[in-house]
Amino acid sequence: MTLAKRFFPLALAGACAPLVAAELTVDVEIPEMDVAEYHRPYVAIWIQDKNSKAVTNGAVWYQIDDNGEGEKWLKDMRLWWRRSGRSLEMPIDGVTGPTRKPGAYQVDLSHLADDLEAGEYQLYVEASREVGGRELLNVDFAWPVKKAQTLTAQGETELGKLTVTFNP
Repeated sequence: MTLAKRFFPLALAGACAPLVAAELTVDVEIPEMDVAEYHRPYVAIWIQDKNSKAVTNGAVWYQIDDNGEGEKWLKDMRLWWRRSGRSLEMPIDGVTGPTRKPGAYQVDLSHLADDLEAGEYQLYVEASREVGGRELLNVDFAWPVKKAQTLTAQGETELGKLTVTFNP
């Protein structure tokens, strides 16, 4: 067997593998509130391009019940609803989940990284709560990332600290 025959399959396999196996994680806090009537917030996490077009959804947490009544409140996450939500059929496999109680949560969006083309993006987190308020946080980033970086934003009411971590 010639040297070319031995290494050609390996070179071909390397050419078919993803060029960058990047990690993209989002840490989001849902603050504890001392209010008379508390309902867990609906939360949407998505990425949009520089033209304000939704590229992909990372997570949508809402009240999932047998009657589908929880879906009618999804439009209270107004920006997400206009950019992406109203065109989707809920639930979305691997994206939607139930509302979360106050606490810190990590969402691994590394699987979305392979779908992003090179360019400028914004990662958004929007929360809306019944008998409560609405809050929207975002961070801008360029893709692909060349070195590890952490971007943060701080919420004031419905969201706490947002941390987005990139590892090329």
